[in-house]
Amino acid sequence: MTSRTRGVLLAALLAVAVAATGCGIGPSGPERAGAPASGIQRPGAEDRSVRLYFTGPYGIRAVTRPAERSLTPQQALDLLLKGPTPAEKERGLTSEVPPMEGLLTATATTGAVDLVVPGAVGTGELDVTAISQLTCTAAHAEVPGGRAATDVDIRIHEDLTRSRTPWTVRCGPQGDAVPVMR
Repeated sequence: MTSRTRGVLLAALLAVAVAATGCGIGPSGPERAGAPASGIQRPGAEDRSVRLYFTGPYGIRAVTRPAERSLTPQQALDLLLKGPTPAEKERGLTSEVPPMEGLLTATATTGAVDLVVPGAVGTGELDVTAISQLTCTAAHAEVPGGRAATDVDIRIHEDLTRSRTPWTVRCGPQGDAVPVMR
């Protein structure tokens, strides 16, 4: 056997040995990884959750909480007014909606919600972020008419002591209030 043939044979044997050793990852058994995946609704199952909108370091964020039944816009907003849970706070979520329990009312009609807010927007009483939180939370609740949340009209009635005409917004795809031009 010539030295060249021996070299080719040695290189071939070396390649087979490297391939036989695999990628260097040793065998392992099953590992515990926690609870099974959740959050995806089983097809045909009734949705038993409520979507609330809070603010975080990167803007407005939706939070889904379990619910025993579908909630009306008023019930969803009442939950929003209680603020984020301790776990949601740990994720950096807060609320720009000022305390207004008992003063905020939401009445759902077909495809729309009349939202009466105590105060005026843009004067420091309510800011745009708070209105976005209220709008998207109400739009994602149980509103008659079968419209998608982004198609539900939210008619904002500012402080009833000042007789103002309501203005209409919708929940945009980014969780922000979007004016409806008519």
